[in-house]
Amino acid sequence: MKISFSHLQKNLHWNYHCKFKASSKSSLKTAAIALQILLILLLLAISSESNAGLVDFSNGLYEFVTKKFGPEAPHRLQIMQTNVRQMKATAGPDLTGKLLRSRNVQLEMPLLKRANDFYNQIPYVSDLEHWGVEDYWATPVELVASFGGDCEDYAIAKYMTLKDLGIPIERLRITYVRAIKIGETHMVLAYYPTPDSDPWILDNLIPEIKHGSERKDLIPVYSFNDDDLWLANGTARKGGASTVRLWRDVIEKMDRESKL
Repeated sequence: MKISFSHLQKNLHWNYHCKFKASSKSSLKTAAIALQILLILLLLAISSESNAGLVDFSNGLYEFVTKKFGPEAPHRLQIMQTNVRQMKATAGPDLTGKLLRSRNVQLEMPLLKRANDFYNQIPYVSDLEHWGVEDYWATPVELVASFGGDCEDYAIAKYMTLKDLGIPIERLRITYVRAIKIGETHMVLAYYPTPDSDPWILDNLIPEIKHGSERKDLIPVYSFNDDDLWLANGTARKGGASTVRLWRDVIEKMDRESKL
């Protein structure tokens, strides 16, 4: 629920004038109740803003991406918004609970596939060509609005989208790999239905989502999510993800975007 300060002022003004229509005692009680209600509504509005979803874009953000990426940028974000909201409708209101109660991966597979397909449509552009630096990790907004990105950007956008839908982050790992066929370091998103399962790999190099055991062309190096960092041998370090500088940069940029 979004309430503007002007709306609050109008209601306060109305209640101020209404008090003259009742007795002094009654008017004070009415004014106190009205003030409590308005404070509750304001707190709900603030809470709603602080818990904004991935695609709850503000006018300020649209203005920002227009200046930075051109007049088509807002339209691209609206397409992203529509797709993510459709995914949320498919997921339903309690996806997290459903996943925790079920081990049937087919429940979430349509969401994994749609997120994978949507972001893979965006043209691949190297960081040097697109951002003018050797290594840059874009936010989902930057990826979509600029209509270009590389493997890190795809993996991050898929991770953030699936997390926003309600998929538990302990099942998601952004994974750095060595891609043998292209002879480069590469990044994918791995989905683990259970902690010890063979993960499903969401990748921009191929359209299909396959098990990690089927991807002989990928050699894991390390992986991370919001909470942890894992080395290739499976060793986990609690809170280790915060040591990944570019990941911290992404989180900080997303926070700034949410406040525009």
